[in-house]
Amino acid sequence: MTHRTNNTHTHKVLALVCSLLIWALGTASASAELTIRITEGADSAIPVAIVPFAENGGIPAGDKISTIVQDDLSMSGEFRTLPPEKMLSLPSQRSEVYFRDWRLLGQRYVLVGQLSRNGDRVEARYELLDVNREERILGEAASASVGNMRTLAHHISDKVYEAITGVPGAFSTKLAYVTLDTVNGEPRYRLQVSDVDGKRARVRLESKEPILSPAWSPDGRKLAYVSFETGKPAVYIHELGSGNRTRVADFRGLNSAPAWSRDGRSLLLTLSKDGNAEIYRMDIESRNLKRLTNHWSIDTEGTWDHTGEGIFFTSDRSGGPQIYHKSSETAEPRRITFGSRYNARPRPDSQGKYVYYVHQRNGGFHIARTDLSNGEETVLTRTASDESPSLAPNGRMLIYATKQSGTSVLTVISADGGAAYSLPASEGDVREPAWSPVIR
Repeated sequence: MTHRTNNTHTHKVLALVCSLLIWALGTASASAELTIRITEGADSAIPVAIVPFAENGGIPAGDKISTIVQDDLSMSGEFRTLPPEKMLSLPSQRSEVYFRDWRLLGQRYVLVGQLSRNGDRVEARYELLDVNREERILGEAASASVGNMRTLAHHISDKVYEAITGVPGAFSTKLAYVTLDTVNGEPRYRLQVSDVDGKRARVRLESKEPILSPAWSPDGRKLAYVSFETGKPAVYIHELGSGNRTRVADFRGLNSAPAWSRDGRSLLLTLSKDGNAEIYRMDIESRNLKRLTNHWSIDTEGTWDHTGEGIFFTSDRSGGPQIYHKSSETAEPRRITFGSRYNARPRPDSQGKYVYYVHQRNGGFHIARTDLSNGEETVLTRTASDESPSLAPNGRMLIYATKQSGTSVLTVISADGGAAYSLPASEGDVREPAWSPVIR
């Protein structure tokens, strides 16, 4: 195979860096907190009634736990919740439930509960009832501090979701994302972490230079990301609890696309320190590097497969960006995508069934997935400027960045594309979403 000139390599790598910076040219303002706007529901959504919880003992005003649970289940796209004003009664325990009334309202499940306060703690006792069987399928008491009631609500949502679907919920997880603000004519990039519904957002890093590619550690306690704060791309690890930051990759040329191993001891990185963009594995403690690809093309955006032994990555070795898979670090790459001339940013699920990615078709960029058992490709999104897909840890939802009315927003869809909601900032651009693992 004929090798291209070093000059050609340099221009290709520079083009790759420039593509990462395209979105940074906006000049809008971004707020810290996102808001949910449900845009599409699934036809097969399960009807469930979340009855407002009875309250005893001075429960703080503000967001109600039952309202948060209702919003959580609705935004999954798998449930259709009943507005409280349409309920015939407001029971707080099983003995007060008249199942015939709920059947008349077309409900399959009813959640009832009570809140009580003891000092600085709030306890929730709740029951999930199967309307047709007239039986309880979930009953629990859980508590949280008065200032942490949203956490309690997301916990209840997870339990209800799992009781009905058999799959763990993901409402107690977090989102990381980057917003762009303009202050006195200068850009301000903010790396933020919020609940999955966009609430309780906190700025973790602020910079005049771009921040890209946040990636969660397996325990959810750290973020790796790319920052240009020194004038060139470098990879950092950020401990969220302490705020401590460590620069782990600052080689000549490109340092990008960090992805954690399953044990949290190493990172996949894209480095061009030897003149061409290749994928390396770095041992975080020793900083030792192992090169995993070796080709004249650009190899980038590496991520581990469900086994933790192989990797997916993007390469233009076939003439344009496509997704490839290596079943082990030493295996030969196998091309996965063939449906268009552009497929990039692979994100495999945790079961080894699908890989999700950015897919170009008819001049637009969409999120698509390929069934790894038969190669069947499905385009999941109807928007046309989509990027940066990230899967929920339960594999049932996927978040990505897109454009709405010229503004960058985050959108969540069910993993089969059947439902969607958006998380726009009240002003400005928001991109680079990353869904956390379950944080314990």
